[in-house]
Amino acid sequence: MLILVRHAQPIIDSNKPSAEWQLSADGRNRSRELAEQLRTYQPDIVITSREPKAAETGRIIAETLGLPYETAENLHEHRRTGEFVGQEKFQQQVRGFFERPTELVFGLETAEQALERFETAVSQVIGRHPNKNIIIAAHGTVMTLFIAAHNPTIAPLPFWQQLQMPDYFILEQPNLELVE
Repeated sequence: MLILVRHAQPIIDSNKPSAEWQLSADGRNRSRELAEQLRTYQPDIVITSREPKAAETGRIIAETLGLPYETAENLHEHRRTGEFVGQEKFQQQVRGFFERPTELVFGLETAEQALERFETAVSQVIGRHPNKNIIIAAHGTVMTLFIAAHNPTIAPLPFWQQLQMPDYFILEQPNLELVE
């Protein structure tokens, strides 16, 4: 089983790129609560993006559940520029990102490129931990792209819009069908 976790609520700091944001106190508390929900799935290991908000979410889950924890390359969010644009403009950019996946809408990679990078990273993690229940703590847009790619009935934009911080999704291996 693969458990994809979207990171918890960060402290939004418009003076820093989102890739450097840390978790808020509420985000840390919710990460501990999420860990207790995930205990039911008997995870074996927690692997995270190297971005602080995802790494901290995963570390808290691992510590709470007494699991091994590591970070991995290429599980990071869609490569974006460091400019803070505000919520409304960000929502417009993400809409374009999902609606035109082969175009460079914003940031430094297309949705297609972000999916390919994330897909490869997830495959490598699964290959290093065969027959394990793996938690991967990562980010909303790349998780959405990945889940939609393996579950064609899922429309990416509405799926992304309903995500919470934190959130989690259970995928069956090897077909990566969304089961919860």
